[in-house]
Amino acid sequence: MPGVGNAFFDTTRVRPGGVGRYEAELDERWNLRPLPQGGIVTAVAVRAMEAELGHDEQTPRTLHTTFAAQVAHGTLEIDVEVLRAGRSMSQVRAEVRNPGSERGHLTTCIFGAPREGFSFTDLRPPAVIPDPAECRSFREPPPEGTPGFEPMPFWNELVEGRSVLGHAPWDDFEPESAERVMWYSFEEPPLLDDGRLDPLALIVLVDTMPGAVGEKVGRIERPWFAPSVDLTVHLLDECRSSWVLADNRARYAGDGYASADMALWDCGDDGRAAPRLVAYATQMFLFTFLT
Repeated sequence: MPGVGNAFFDTTRVRPGGVGRYEAELDERWNLRPLPQGGIVTAVAVRAMEAELGHDEQTPRTLHTTFAAQVAHGTLEIDVEVLRAGRSMSQVRAEVRNPGSERGHLTTCIFGAPREGFSFTDLRPPAVIPDPAECRSFREPPPEGTPGFEPMPFWNELVEGRSVLGHAPWDDFEPESAERVMWYSFEEPPLLDDGRLDPLALIVLVDTMPGAVGEKVGRIERPWFAPSVDLTVHLLDECRSSWVLADNRARYAGDGYASADMALWDCGDDGRAAPRLVAYATQMFLFTFLT
């Protein structure tokens, strides 16, 4: 992992804390009212699993996180257990929690070396993909008089989003589909020495799925947010662009829960290269209303 000075690398850097235990420090800038974004906590867990497994030829292929209990910013403890270390595939489990907490976020990750097999992508990217520079940024100020909007450091300092398909929270519109398409880029893209975007950074980008529900229900006066129940991520191909295209759909909502998925595409830094599918994720989240 490259040296210090990059927010993502610094946050996911783990240090040994005992047998099967690692520690990390989570900056409060990763908070998304009121807790850290689950994707960054999961990325820390996988980083600790990489360290414990110590197998350079095996890379994370698929992972599943259960958000059993809250994890706050500050010092993190990561307990890692290698379930099985194989020659070409290994299974590892980790739990991230704050010191003194009984439970936290539990992640199981499957690591695998390259294998002989078939190659195809049977999923289509969005039909229209504009250049990121042509899309409205989350960082642009809202219309004058917009009530109750306070920019969050996560979006203003760490990750930038630009809307391809979808609406801002303050827009009045007639809801149609539960689909949102975004460009995402880290303020300091965590590029590895060989020019690839760190695959664990994609875990952060996919943990942004509730916005698709907002597209379906439209603007309502009763504020809500959607804590994660779980998150599954398939890491598929290398990403070499600082901008990543995210196609997000909410497939179902009912009983206070929703199911969503997201596909991440590498379209080149100018958005004009042939799209390559680099990750696919699914998630269930629940609804919490503030009033």
